[in-house]
Amino acid sequence: MARLNILRYPDPRLHTVAQAVAVVDDRIRRLVDDMFETMYDAEGVGLAATQVDVHERVIVMDTSEEHNRPVVLINPTLTWKSEEMSVAEEGCLSVPQTYDRVERHARVKVQALNRDGELFELDAEGLSAVCVQHEMDHLMGKVFVEYLSFLKRDRIRTKMLKKQREEQRVR
Repeated sequence: MARLNILRYPDPRLHTVAQAVAVVDDRIRRLVDDMFETMYDAEGVGLAATQVDVHERVIVMDTSEEHNRPVVLINPTLTWKSEEMSVAEEGCLSVPQTYDRVERHARVKVQALNRDGELFELDAEGLSAVCVQHEMDHLMGKVFVEYLSFLKRDRIRTKMLKKQREEQRVR
């Protein structure tokens, strides 16, 4: 397994719409394994392939405190979302150390392929529902900061660009 490089906002590649996975093969399973290693190493609960510059519809997530309930969603489709909404503080591995409140559906159902290419449905609520919606946004080229006001988004963009410049000077 290998740890992958996570793209950082405002990298334009984060706005690429992911394409469907044609076949779940060893390449995709290797990508899934690498994404899990990357996500766990970065102390995240979810990661979309778009965030590691692979523009295919693959998500890994594990919202358990023990990191022992990995979920793989390949070619995920939301099949149902509750009318009830909830607001939760979100963060993102592509926007490190930035958190803000985002409103999302309280419960969702998603249909996807698992790591072996088998179709299944996941009922998600709470943090899992937030994670599914957040990661599916990534597959559509959307980053959570786009739910925020223009002013907040601009401040975050400026902060991230400044941090990137500082990191480049250190290298």
